[in-house]
Amino acid sequence: MLDVKELSVSYGDVQVLWDVSIAVEEGEVVSLIGANGAGKTTLLKTVAGLIRPASGRIRLSGDDLVRPPHQIVDRGVALVPEGRRLWPRMTVRENLALGAYPARARSHRHDTMKWVLGLFPKLSERQGQLAGTLSGGEQQMAAIGRALMSRPRLLLLDEPSLGLAPVVVQEVFGVVRKISQDGVTILLVEQNLHQALAVARRGYVLETGKIVKEGSSQDLASDSSIRAAYLGLP
Repeated sequence: MLDVKELSVSYGDVQVLWDVSIAVEEGEVVSLIGANGAGKTTLLKTVAGLIRPASGRIRLSGDDLVRPPHQIVDRGVALVPEGRRLWPRMTVRENLALGAYPARARSHRHDTMKWVLGLFPKLSERQGQLAGTLSGGEQQMAAIGRALMSRPRLLLLDEPSLGLAPVVVQEVFGVVRKISQDGVTILLVEQNLHQALAVARRGYVLETGKIVKEGSSQDLASDSSIRAAYLGLP
């Protein structure tokens, strides 16, 4: 579904990504792991159209994806950004409803809302509450729900466990599994290696803007260099 070839991205004179190539098949969950500053968020933002690449190719089901962000959303790609980025003075339901702005999602918004609130029962209980008053875990759920309201084929998840308590992390990743089972393809950026590889079938390791390893989640989890770098294990 997603085909990224030899992608290079710069901020002014500073190059951040160097000839990055990854692929995500339809129905997969693929994890992108790496340390802070490796370029993971930059890669997701470039796929989402928020950053224009210096060179390289991005395709979705064979179609060129280097285009304005709203056109990318219309083609079925949604980004859940790091830090959630909700509208804090709007209600939970209003935040979710804005996710259904694309034309492809508007006519299905009532059914999609039922699906999203079914995935997140806590949001169903807090529909009229201001988003800024939610807990961190509830805000993350709302951010994921807002992205799902656009009825994406490909969901880009950026650090969904960031700043959350362990019990909430388990809950969020349980929902990620359900989303995948419902047919949404997922590219996941996550520093929590255990969770990232437990939910994904395959993964890529990004270091200083370059892909240095790729393989099945099982192979990456057993790789001694990855265990030492990200888990502190021998």
